[in-house]
Amino acid sequence: MKCPFCSKDDNVVIDKRESPDKTSNRRRRECNSCGKRFTTYEKVADYDMFVIKKDGSRQVFEKDKLIKGLMKACEKRPVSYEKIEAIANRIIAKNSSNGIKEIDSKTLGKMVMKELKKLDKVAYIRFASVYKEFADLTTFQEELKKLLEKK
Repeated sequence: MKCPFCSKDDNVVIDKRESPDKTSNRRRRECNSCGKRFTTYEKVADYDMFVIKKDGSRQVFEKDKLIKGLMKACEKRPVSYEKIEAIANRIIAKNSSNGIKEIDSKTLGKMVMKELKKLDKVAYIRFASVYKEFADLTTFQEELKKLLEKK
């Protein structure tokens, strides 16, 4: 592992922790050359899955892209990064355990909305407004009404 500060590969692991969801290991390292510390993460290689877009094209599923979408929906909300990452991990785990290699973007969006609805209603509405392409205020109000009726 190269030091991000001096680019030397002479470093030692000074602390190792498993993530709460047990999907990765966090390692705190110290460079023997420059003495600076940095963190690395070790995780199992991503599960190969393809997303079928509305236009029929296929894209490789990217966990980072899913997390960015979740973070945008949860922006300025009291939702930790760990909870966002846990949602992404649950969605990946559900699909990988079912052996799914291709998923259409509509199904993936529904999975995200289901998770966000349980986590944070405002984040859910934000995501739904983009996912469902609300055309006007009336459509937005209808979705809010459905959400309030289920309480």
